[in-house]
Amino acid sequence: MQYQNIRYLREDNDYKQKQLAEYLNVSQNTYSQYENGVIELTAPTLVKLADFYDVSVDYLLGRTNNTAVNK
Repeated sequence: MQYQNIRYLREDNDYKQKQLAEYLNVSQNTYSQYENGVIELTAPTLVKLADFYDVSVDYLLGRTNNTAVNK
């Protein structure tokens, strides 16, 4: 599965892969593999990214175009 929305969010917010990799405590190469769908994101990683960008996990997974988080 490709995670196009995590790439879009990163680029739209002017972050580098290295910055997100550090936030997630993974290597830059691992983060790149997440974006390219080589490695599947784990549930905790998805939640952490959703919290970071203040979007829903469903948005990150491409299940919706709505970024809103139901709080």
